[in-house]
Amino acid sequence: MARSTIALASSVGKKVVMAVTGALMALFLVMHMLGNLQIFEPGRLDKYAHFLKSTGELLWAFRGVMLLALILHVIMALSVWISDWKARPVGYKMKKNIKTGYAARTMIITGPIILAYIVYHLMMFTWLSFPGYQEGTVFANVNYAFSSPVIVAVYVVAMLALGMHLFHGLWSMLQSLGINHPKFRGYRKIATTIVAILIALGFILVPLSVIFHIVHN
Repeated sequence: MARSTIALASSVGKKVVMAVTGALMALFLVMHMLGNLQIFEPGRLDKYAHFLKSTGELLWAFRGVMLLALILHVIMALSVWISDWKARPVGYKMKKNIKTGYAARTMIITGPIILAYIVYHLMMFTWLSFPGYQEGTVFANVNYAFSSPVIVAVYVVAMLALGMHLFHGLWSMLQSLGINHPKFRGYRKIATTIVAILIALGFILVPLSVIFHIVHN
């Protein structure tokens, strides 16, 4: 037990926790994206939402697991960032980002953006109502919300941040889980790029399809 605690407290242990929780959340994002894309078939989005509600306790258990994964992910990310910051208390005279890409360097920015949007998104569609909100009609509510260019712009920015975060997150996850052989480095980059783009694009298609009247009430 003590060894397990020490292992989790280490930098490697924290990154493994981040990798596992990140993988769970990535799978959730795929499921959520596929659910959202049902907006393109008339009637399917409301049926999908009704089905989710009908699962009752199972749905709440799933939400609990996702909430725990999110909390652990954020805590471990902050802990790793603070440890790295403390290890380099004196700023470099000349900072060179040689081995890290743009997505990696902006993780500390994209992470809070995504977290803030999750809270905003839940407030809009789950916890609270907004002017024009109709109980039990998800399709109508999505159309109403995304008829606002401001809301669409906020959503698109958040999803672009998500795509960047996913790219580096998936890359790091595979490395933390031991899938980091130089032989597969190129394939790993291609795979993480494709997955990140598809997920971000899948989410962005929904508000764009509403504001450009591809789907409407």
